[in-house]
Amino acid sequence: MSQGSPVRYHPWTITLGELDERMGIEIVEQSAHRVVARMPVAGNRQSHGLLHGGASLALGEAVGSWAAVIHASTYGKVAVGVDASGTHHASARDGWVRATATAIHLGRTLTSHEVIIEHEQTGARLCTFRITNAVIDRKIPGFEYVPVSD
Repeated sequence: MSQGSPVRYHPWTITLGELDERMGIEIVEQSAHRVVARMPVAGNRQSHGLLHGGASLALGEAVGSWAAVIHASTYGKVAVGVDASGTHHASARDGWVRATATAIHLGRTLTSHEVIIEHEQTGARLCTFRITNAVIDRKIPGFEYVPVSD
């Protein structure tokens, strides 16, 4: 590593939180550039039998934030959400939904990810979600920051 280069760390590995577990979210793929997760519709429906819009937004927030934290962890930092918005296009009554977060921008102070939520069985786009996270000087509780060796 050249003199003056920032120390790089091994990336954080996603750990599900209480809400993620309650919603039945499963991790499929994880990196700073792309996080993919899936969630059952059953258990995440509103009173009319449709996938709850809030469940879609919580899933979008989770995968976009996880990707940002993976990126931030390689700098010895953490990421926190500063802006999020979603557009619902359709809903689902059953099956599974898949959320794919793709990096738009991975910077030293900000990250942005687009999250596409689709019905796994039909491929229909259900929601488009965008999230921006600030990269801040704070450690991830319980995560050991291990430098990457050359």
